[in-house]
Amino acid sequence: MKKILIIQNKRIGDVLLSTVIADNIKKVYPKSQVDFLAYDYCTGVLDHHANIDNIISIAEKDLKGLGNLLKMARQIRKTKYDIIFDPYAKFQSRVLCLLSGAKQRIGSVKIGKSEKLGAYTHPVTLLEKATLNCGKSLEDRVHLVTSQFNIKDPIYKPKIHLEPLELSHDKVSKIDEPILVFGILGSNPKKSMPLDYVLNLVNYVTEHYKAKIVFNYAPYQKEQAKTLYERCERKDQILFDVYEENIRGFVQLMNASTLLVANEGGSVHIAKALNKPTFTIYSPYILRESWASFEDGKTHTSVHLLDHKPELFKTDRATRKNIEENPQLMYEEFKPELIIPELKAFLDYHLA
Repeated sequence: MKKILIIQNKRIGDVLLSTVIADNIKKVYPKSQVDFLAYDYCTGVLDHHANIDNIISIAEKDLKGLGNLLKMARQIRKTKYDIIFDPYAKFQSRVLCLLSGAKQRIGSVKIGKSEKLGAYTHPVTLLEKATLNCGKSLEDRVHLVTSQFNIKDPIYKPKIHLEPLELSHDKVSKIDEPILVFGILGSNPKKSMPLDYVLNLVNYVTEHYKAKIVFNYAPYQKEQAKTLYERCERKDQILFDVYEENIRGFVQLMNASTLLVANEGGSVHIAKALNKPTFTIYSPYILRESWASFEDGKTHTSVHLLDHKPELFKTDRATRKNIEENPQLMYEEFKPELIIPELKAFLDYHLA
């Protein structure tokens, strides 16, 4: 029996996307043991996955420092994996690969770069651009497998596996009106629209649609969420007390809801994996072609400042780096009136 390890430490969306590696390698070795290493706060998207046999959950702090890293390397080497996939491709994961003893170590390498540590027996260069509507990030992950193994009909769409008791949610399943999950803040400030703009969008939705809104945000953002709620014009349509702090709880909530409107991030990938419609608002520094998976303008659609003000963008790396370091200046240009027409079309299609 082949023993296979996938390393994708973080983030939630990246961990979920990397499950397609498990789906595809199981097509090659159906009886193999496939393990997945990820930080503990990300593993909620891996639970009950049919093609993942063991989840190696580790606290982020427990992989920092050379001593901790070598301890994990010894654990991996002891398991005697035959194949390791490293879509994460950072220093930590490369060290784990190098010291693993696995005969086949397959990892991602940036275009124009080489893997100087010698961590991979089979380095795989990232694709130059997306060629499928799954988006470049998913295509790169599947390419890690298909570059080494002949696979008929590769799987590109991640899935989240739910147990029977997870198919409903106590607080929203019995509500007759549509439930709109609204990601009011991104996972970090660089992925978050100005709060005044978010308020404008929330007020537009509650004014024009008969739906209940649930705010999604990280636990540390609760005070910002409260501030936004207090400023909303129609609080009776907002279920502020409905909130899930952990990923598995959010998965259950999202599965019981109608659709998602959010900044690009893990919540969008979770909703797509649950076959829920998504409207994604991209941070100005994010390259949409990498993350815009399965967009068709109806079930899944998105907006980016680049669509409306291309003159603000240059394609060179230095310009993108400047935008990434301070995206708020660009966010100021991404006014609600640029977003609302496309949001209206999306909500009309799904809520009319």
